[in-house]
Amino acid sequence: MPIHASVLALVGDTPIVQAQHLDTGPCTLFLKLESQNPGGSIKDRIGLSMIEAAEKRGDIQPGDTLVEGTAGNTGIGLALVAQQKGYKLILVVPDKMSREKIFNLKAMGAQVVLTRSDVAKGHPDYYQDLAARIAQETPGAYFINQFGNPDNPAAHEFGTGPEILRQMDGDLDAIVFGCGSSGTMTGLSRCFATHSPKTELILADPVGSILAEYINDGTLSEKSASWMVEGIGEDFLPPISDFSRVKQAYAITDKESFLTARELLEKEGILGGSSTGTLLAAALKYCRAQTTPKRVLVFVCDTGNKYLSKMYNDYWMLDNGFLEREQHGDLRDLILRPFSQRDTVVVGPNDLLVTAYQRMKLYDVSQLPVMEGDALVGIVDESDVLLHVYGDEARFRDPVSTAMVSKLDRLDVKSPIEALLPVFDRGHVAIVTDGAQFLGLITRIDLLNYLRRRVQ
Repeated sequence: MPIHASVLALVGDTPIVQAQHLDTGPCTLFLKLESQNPGGSIKDRIGLSMIEAAEKRGDIQPGDTLVEGTAGNTGIGLALVAQQKGYKLILVVPDKMSREKIFNLKAMGAQVVLTRSDVAKGHPDYYQDLAARIAQETPGAYFINQFGNPDNPAAHEFGTGPEILRQMDGDLDAIVFGCGSSGTMTGLSRCFATHSPKTELILADPVGSILAEYINDGTLSEKSASWMVEGIGEDFLPPISDFSRVKQAYAITDKESFLTARELLEKEGILGGSSTGTLLAAALKYCRAQTTPKRVLVFVCDTGNKYLSKMYNDYWMLDNGFLEREQHGDLRDLILRPFSQRDTVVVGPNDLLVTAYQRMKLYDVSQLPVMEGDALVGIVDESDVLLHVYGDEARFRDPVSTAMVSKLDRLDVKSPIEALLPVFDRGHVAIVTDGAQFLGLITRIDLLNYLRRRVQ
């Protein structure tokens, strides 16, 4: 392997792995690991293409400010290139983007502007419209405009497409992709029209997006719904899009997307992101529907490292109703972390207050049950710790028993849900018991999540 002068030399030439343990019907399924790009996604390709093409035209030079709106990984691809080439970068991102992506962007020096994810194109807070406005109002700024930039599909027409055909020895019956800016689809469509016209183009689309209906029925809906998968799906047709060769589309729910991505990790050892789950679910549907063997390729669009706090977090999945939970018909249905399953984060009375503080921070909770074995002896929350240590930080070394509340209001598991409201009004969490047995805690957000699941 050669020694490269820059991380940008590692963009592209990503490996392909044949699936071994997924149910692919009569077909052979190949996984192209775009997650192996240095920025962790297929969007590194267009980040490099759009910036270098602008440089060649003389539109930008190092030190300039670049602006873009991104709902997915394009921002990380642009940040990677901007960082290496010496550009300032302002990114407008919708607030559904995972925390990991935002942390990644800021760590690479990008300025991140968060905006609403519940508004459609044309609204002043829509991420693309806001990015265009910021670019217009920032002196000397250059608007990347991935949705209208021909250098986006060119990255795939002249890069990704020929690379796939070379790796597959020109033998590819179908390829499954998603559509955000539409660069991947449009570029591959043009490439395969010339070099592999037999290859079927299959779109994977989140439920809520308008694209699957447009492909399958020819209907362009003016109404879209929200979805949680990041980076793909649209509520309009991007200006650079060319859907003419896409003959079939699958609409995939958020739940199926997340569960399929988790199945990919469990069965093939590949950690993919949320859109990977959407694409893989569609690819498996396509493969299982075939009556003759076909060679099918699907993208692992990005790495799942960016979604560890979401789709790979069982509690997040439970909160959002994507994992099934046993139903009891009582307050146990609201307890996110049951003590009987050892899911409850606890502390002992003889543990130090600094230990309690560290566990609250680590698990993002504001109170901890204090347990002696299986017996609940108290509860300690942020206020208890703060009042105990304020003015004398050395008291962080005191045992939890010195700051905990031991006089506890408990709720029997058979109590009605309405019984939670007075507890919350007093500023407490609900301590749920079955006789002397401690079952777990219920917080305000647990009740809100429960009520939201009931209307899904």
